[in-house]
Amino acid sequence: MSGTGSILFVCMGNICRSPLAEGIARHVLASTPAGRGVRLDSAGTHAYHVGKPPDPRAIAVARRHGIDIAGLRAREVQAEDFTRFDLILCADRQNLAALERLRPASAVEPELLLPWCGLAQDEVPDPYYGDAASFERVFALLQQAADRLALRL
Repeated sequence: MSGTGSILFVCMGNICRSPLAEGIARHVLASTPAGRGVRLDSAGTHAYHVGKPPDPRAIAVARRHGIDIAGLRAREVQAEDFTRFDLILCADRQNLAALERLRPASAVEPELLLPWCGLAQDEVPDPYYGDAASFERVFALLQQAADRLALRL
């Protein structure tokens, strides 16, 4: 898919799924010619954790796979994000519905991350109330998505 210069990954609080998606995508796209110029960011539909780093378990699972997301900081989706980004990819249906309520009429339509990347599963499960294994499963799923994303670009 040509013409995608910027991608925003979205989940609820921007401390688990979306910063992992951003970090993994950044890692994968850095090694592809088409992906090197793509601007990546992440945000949450809720302001629960604004200014905070990703969940320590998300940082740990990323680090185990050679990816550093510790410097990322949570932020809430803003109306201008709908015009600043060419593609907005959301972790699940609940947050996709929240984005649709925020979206200006003529702005880019957000999509579900996994189906857009060509995966059969609709939603990225929220590992927040889970254990380290939950984060590992989400990491593996987001790694598959990032690999497919790289192919689409």
